[in-house]
Amino acid sequence: MRIVKLARALVALCPLLVPAMLRAAPNDYVLTPIVEQGEKEIDFKSGAEQRKDMSSGTATSLGFGLGATSWWFTELYGKWKRDPGQSNAFDAVEWENRFQLTETGKYPVDVGFLLEIEHPKDRSEGYELTYGPLFQAEWGSVQGNLNLLWQKHVRASEPFETELHYQVQLKYRSSERFEWGAQGFGSLGRWDKWAPSSEQEHKFGPAIFGKIKTGTRQAIRYNAAILFGTSNASPRTTFRLQTEYEF
Repeated sequence: MRIVKLARALVALCPLLVPAMLRAAPNDYVLTPIVEQGEKEIDFKSGAEQRKDMSSGTATSLGFGLGATSWWFTELYGKWKRDPGQSNAFDAVEWENRFQLTETGKYPVDVGFLLEIEHPKDRSEGYELTYGPLFQAEWGSVQGNLNLLWQKHVRASEPFETELHYQVQLKYRSSERFEWGAQGFGSLGRWDKWAPSSEQEHKFGPAIFGKIKTGTRQAIRYNAAILFGTSNASPRTTFRLQTEYEF
């Protein structure tokens, strides 16, 4: 009952959080709704993108996360980025919270919810909020994920539109150490009035995954992808990598 009440509260919260086009960072990763209580992790994410004008940028983050309960995982990140023509610099602090709303495997689709709060170094940007449902399903050896995420800035010096982002993933579980599949990320523009297709961001490509056990309760997880832009507003190519040390 507690989980059901939490789910209703989070869904009710979405419209209250809604009031310049925000882009998916090159090191963004596909979130999953599954939470493991007591699990601790050190998480490193990195990404690099080449844009249509041949300029490039990078994004990196380092965080520590904890499965605080059987349904709540929380993680704190430091984030750095390099925009075209600039040097790498500290960018923001981010607090990520994932809530598992259904018991793992009990229903055809596992459901979770994300609430992420980012405090940029540039105070004029206010606070960036990202929130929305996380879905995961399995069909034999195939796992699929779909996440729909709203993103906006509050207390910013200039208004930002609330935008709708998505994450998709398909993974074939061939072995624990090495799995393969595909990932996709995109932004549709304003959540209630999508941008023209030429102004939307869409990038898709092949991905690899794996988990290497290093002890009884210790493991290194990894996933990486090379993504190709499919619209004029998308980067030409993006390479992203995530590694986690779990203990």
